[in-house]
Amino acid sequence: MMVKICGITNRDDAWAAIDGGASALGFNFFPQSPRYLTEERAAALIPELPDTVWKVGVFVDEPAHCVAEIARRLGLDVVQLHGRETPAQYPAGFRIWKAFRVQSSVPEWLDCPAEAVLLDGPASGEPFDWSVAAGNGQRIILAGGLSPENVAEAIARVRPWGVDVCSRIESAPGRKDHGRMATFLKAALAALP
Repeated sequence: MMVKICGITNRDDAWAAIDGGASALGFNFFPQSPRYLTEERAAALIPELPDTVWKVGVFVDEPAHCVAEIARRLGLDVVQLHGRETPAQYPAGFRIWKAFRVQSSVPEWLDCPAEAVLLDGPASGEPFDWSVAAGNGQRIILAGGLSPENVAEAIARVRPWGVDVCSRIESAPGRKDHGRMATFLKAALAALP
């Protein structure tokens, strides 16, 4: 089970996530986000993190060449696309996760040529009908409204490749509640063998 803690903005939260067993950390490079991390701050944080944890850059409608340069400079393991961009716009050699906001039961993400598809709620922190994500054969990363209270149920129902959490384990935007984060990680990692 891949477990990603997204919206990491500081060293303490990054290390608490790693210590709790996170597989991946998400760094948001979208300037309008309350969890925005400048490239300079990311460059001071990312190199000190262990190679065993994937560093995921989250981008929204940035030109592919800019994303590729940032990913190379920072040593990102994965590029997560959250806008209208498509995996086909990126050069070979980049691991791409493509995010979709689930607005209906129509699975627009089917056959997306990304390493994994992240299914998010209709708005930040909102859940969606998990049944639309179950059993389609793709690598699904379940997001949107997941919390320590519901992640085990979500995993049992969808059996995703991974889960992603951000706002529901925060004390404030960009600041993780370490207790809630630890509880989420424990529940997620225990939910599937």
